[in-house]
Amino acid sequence: MTIRNKSSRIDVLITRRVLALERYDFIIVGAGIVGAATAYALAQKYPNKNILVVDKEKQCASHQTGRNSGVIHAGVYYAPGSLKAQYCKEGLKRTIKFCQHYNLPYDQCGKLLVATNAKELKRMQDLYLRCQQNDIESELLTQAQLLEREPNIDGLGAIFVKDTGITNYTLITSKLLELFKELGGEVIFNCPIEEVQELQDGISLGNTSHTFNTSYLINCAGIYADELAQKLGLKFDFKLMPFRGEYFQLPAKYNQIVNHLIYPIPDPDLPFLGVHLTKMIDGSVTVGPNAVLALGKQAYNKTDIHFSELWKTLTYTGFWPMAKTHLSSGLAEQRDSIFVKGYLKKVQKYCPQIQKNDLLSYPSGIRAQAVNKDGSLMHDFSFIESPRSLHVGNAPSPAATSAMPIADAIVDKVIEAMPAIKAS
Repeated sequence: MTIRNKSSRIDVLITRRVLALERYDFIIVGAGIVGAATAYALAQKYPNKNILVVDKEKQCASHQTGRNSGVIHAGVYYAPGSLKAQYCKEGLKRTIKFCQHYNLPYDQCGKLLVATNAKELKRMQDLYLRCQQNDIESELLTQAQLLEREPNIDGLGAIFVKDTGITNYTLITSKLLELFKELGGEVIFNCPIEEVQELQDGISLGNTSHTFNTSYLINCAGIYADELAQKLGLKFDFKLMPFRGEYFQLPAKYNQIVNHLIYPIPDPDLPFLGVHLTKMIDGSVTVGPNAVLALGKQAYNKTDIHFSELWKTLTYTGFWPMAKTHLSSGLAEQRDSIFVKGYLKKVQKYCPQIQKNDLLSYPSGIRAQAVNKDGSLMHDFSFIESPRSLHVGNAPSPAATSAMPIADAIVDKVIEAMPAIKAS
């Protein structure tokens, strides 16, 4: 009898402890690199707070973080003074320093932006000016200088950006979460957030199996960030739309085909950088990505259709103005997605020796791109805030490179919000 009562008391204590741990000071939704960096930065700033990272997948970095080309961007393309320009430049240095400190793989191999015709040569000059405005070390190369650096690449000229590198962002994310947990943080996977409600003294969120309460919510849910913000009743003038980036991998015989990353000169009106050759950190070389509208937020395959999400996209106010503005380029991207020959031509512009049978299958990625109600594409990072929550609204490339500065910006906003929360 005594043993049974003791056991019952222990069960009650354990139950109470579990229930107590359901209340957190901070909850971060999303275990991609931005969520992981935010968790680590927050745990360093508030070592005595209960902090939880929750993610619907079974492991970290399952989507944008783990399905990109692993490039550490230098910040070439971004408007001077923008958050992208600022965070990317700082993020490159901090990403490399982090890799060095924790012995994670990286290679600062540099990047060449190659012009293949007169129109691209003019754009190249504008892009070189942008490099100077953003204080990025770069060098203009003549056709002969380009050929000397890259014997397998054809072009009329190029910009060489030496600081650009490559890494494995999944490994970085995993390390950030490991450091976070060492500081007392908690991570829960396989836990989708289906309901969220802002209360007077906090925020309640969870699903039919788990309910959590937190004093403050940080939304790093990637392409689902807008939907989570809407569930809280927040108003904003954009929607995150999914654009699938399709990659190919070259056969191992081409692993030494380039010495640097090879990029085309991008269209300045689009946020996408064009089909490029990327030296991967594992030694292989990939080709891509293109940018086609995906038929769902996780529609990674061409045949994937998520009807409810597609309907939300098609009925969004800004979709048709966007489609009209970018009709020509959008149709071209769709055509080249269906017919590999068109995709191949984009590569052969600067690397003619690659042939159709060299394009081997490789996993696609989904880019979350914010589209405003007027149909314009949002180009910079953006945040949405409420008294007890902060939402990373738009964080496409170079978000992985910029994750640590983004995390610091989030922590600064949390610090600003704390006095009002304590007073409530």
